Amino acid sequence: MTYNEIGKTGMRVSNLGFGASSLGGVFHDIREAEGIKAVHTAVDNGINFIDVSPYYGHYKAETVLGKALKEIPRDKYYLSTKVGRYGKDGVNTWDYSAKRVTDSVYESMERLNIDHIDLINVHDVEFADLNQVVNETLPALVALREKGVVSHVGITDLQPENLKWVIEHVPAGTVESVLNFCHYSLNDEMLSDYLDFFEENNVGVVNASPFSMGLLSQRGAPDWHPAPQALKDACKRAAEYCNTKNYPIEKLAIQYSTSNPRIATTLFSSANPANVLKNIGYVNEPMDEELVKDVQKIIGDQMRVRWANT
Repeated sequence: MTYNEIGKTGMRVSNLGFGASSLGGVFHDIREAEGIKAVHTAVDNGINFIDVSPYYGHYKAETVLGKALKEIPRDKYYLSTKVGRYGKDGVNTWDYSAKRVTDSVYESMERLNIDHIDLINVHDVEFADLNQVVNETLPALVALREKGVVSHVGITDLQPENLKWVIEHVPAGTVESVLNFCHYSLNDEMLSDYLDFFEENNVGVVNASPFSMGLLSQRGAPDWHPAPQALKDACKRAAEYCNTKNYPIEKLAIQYSTSNPRIATTLFSSANPANVLKNIGYVNEPMDEELVKDVQKIIGDQMRVRWANT
């Protein structure tokens, strides 16, 4: 496993990180036990960065992760969670007010069975008034950082332009990291356009969704995937081509997303311990760079095709 520092935070994290969103879909005891085992498997095999949110499974992911963390020494992992996006009874809610995000941090710590959070993020800033994020949400989190309740502050979004705008409108050092998803993968490496800016501002980069939410998989994108059909079709052709080379597209996708040393870590999510081990194994093998070129040629004019967040 390779370890990189997130910006200037001092947190040296595994280049493959564990995204705990899948734990939010665990509804049965046996599945919950499997999800807990997946977390333990990740940490036991070198992954030391875990990311979650109260939004995932509408608090379920944090609750299940908290059960897993009870059995793991606190110095074995860095924990990242979020504020601003929530939900209850299947209904999504957003609240970026100073009071709500402050309360949310303490609520998350209780669910997670921890007494401090290494990295707290404003979740999906595109759903907020960006001026509120700048003038109210982030100052509230900085206040918690100054108290030692959280160690570092970041922001997340699908749209990298929003991340850049927020950083440009807050005092230097306010935002220490960004989390962006689906923009450093085989079909879309747009995030690379922003790396200079983030580095110039001492902001670390966390990438997520190396499989582009299922586009880059043998099974193919789920029905709910917001990508246009032409992109889905292109990725399907790429997956079929990889199969002819006996090289699963999932393997190539996760290798590609973790191959850039300027990106501290790439998050994948699985509640299946076997899948966790498989992905760790993929990352520790050399990548077929010629196959990357072939796949991106197949994707062709669908490279960097975008979709809206949901």
